[in-house]
Amino acid sequence: MMMTLKTLVAALAIASCNAFAPTAQTITRHQAAASPLSMTAEANEDKEVVKVGVIGMGRIGLVHLEAITKAPGVTPVIVSNPTISKAEAAAKQYNIPRFSSEAMDVINDPEVDAVWICSPSSFHAEQIKAAAANGKHVFCEKPLATDLGETVEAINACNEAGVKLMTGLQRRFDFNFQRVQEAIAQKEVGQAIQIKLCSRDPAPPPSSYVKGGGGIFADMAVHDLDMSRFLAGTDPIDILAVGSLHFDKSIASYEGSEKYDTASCLVRYPNGLTAMIDVSRQSSFGYDQRAEVLGTEGMIQTDNVYPNTARIFKPSYTGNADMPFDFFLSRYNEAYVTETIAFCESLVNDTPVPCTGEDGLVALIMALAADKSAAENRWVSFREIVQTVYCKTPTECELVAESDIFPEGFKPTTDPADLLLPDVDQVKSGAKMPDIKSLVGGWFK
Repeated sequence: MMMTLKTLVAALAIASCNAFAPTAQTITRHQAAASPLSMTAEANEDKEVVKVGVIGMGRIGLVHLEAITKAPGVTPVIVSNPTISKAEAAAKQYNIPRFSSEAMDVINDPEVDAVWICSPSSFHAEQIKAAAANGKHVFCEKPLATDLGETVEAINACNEAGVKLMTGLQRRFDFNFQRVQEAIAQKEVGQAIQIKLCSRDPAPPPSSYVKGGGGIFADMAVHDLDMSRFLAGTDPIDILAVGSLHFDKSIASYEGSEKYDTASCLVRYPNGLTAMIDVSRQSSFGYDQRAEVLGTEGMIQTDNVYPNTARIFKPSYTGNADMPFDFFLSRYNEAYVTETIAFCESLVNDTPVPCTGEDGLVALIMALAADKSAAENRWVSFREIVQTVYCKTPTECELVAESDIFPEGFKPTTDPADLLLPDVDQVKSGAKMPDIKSLVGGWFK
């Protein structure tokens, strides 16, 4: 019997686990000590079951894994984590036949049709390319890569192989933000004029997490930048960004936007639409995630999400009995589950993925443009960032600033879509896969 999306979402809980680091060992569940199994995978009897593997049994990996076990027509057959005890524990809990300490065991598994990549960001591009080379569909948590050139390579590897690639940008699947997007699309508030987004964490992360993390725009504001594009329904033009430091003075000497714990962005879209975004790594009153859209005929806004709807009425205070959720997995657990199920449905029904590789690429471009704007104190066109990518072939790319020699007459493209081959869903809808020589030749106009 097919379960509804909301039923599936409501059935899932939050799990936690440790992070990712490499070794090599593969064990079947039956080789490990027996223990009670709490859940089994459900299959859709009407269609062939899609078998999947999950790389990374940290907190996010477990959230996705539990959602997979509930999704009709999909079943997990192998999981991996460098700390193999974590993979073993997940395999026992969810009745998964195999577990490993090595990500490539998931990618090379002959039974696996699709791979969920929930490992640290530095591993993403390599694992996406390996999965594509093995003909596996891919779900990857953002970012697809830590480098713009590698991001293009990873996306094109999937497109060239004819496999699906979905970028994990979970806020697009939050029911609150989806309702705002629906209101804009349906013109319930008229023509959108202004978008306002705020994202404030309850407390700063450790300085060790901030260092090398890419800065506040790529690490944190990227979600809000992507959300502004999701709500606007079109690609942005340019951005003005500023950053400052107020809470954790230990990061003051860090490079670039890593030294900021607070930032603001103004993004311009076509037809005069603007998006105003503010982010901060500390909020004294809990996790602050709100959106507001002003239209020509009204306004729509979302509030924070609370653990319950209870309110207290006293002479000294009237308001919510408890603070908003103070952890991103609590706040966005349903969104993580919903995006997982959405990709499962895409695999089972062979329908387009709802958040593409190109969406992940544009989100990274927006974050890099914000970083450049804050560093140079000026408006930065997103075209400037796209123009830094030089591709010898669709899967061999680098950044202009890091290269010394280029073919005579080289002129980069200004449209992110021009860097990419058509994805598998576009090809099925009628888009033709271009001749590689003519495509690359187009990058040297």
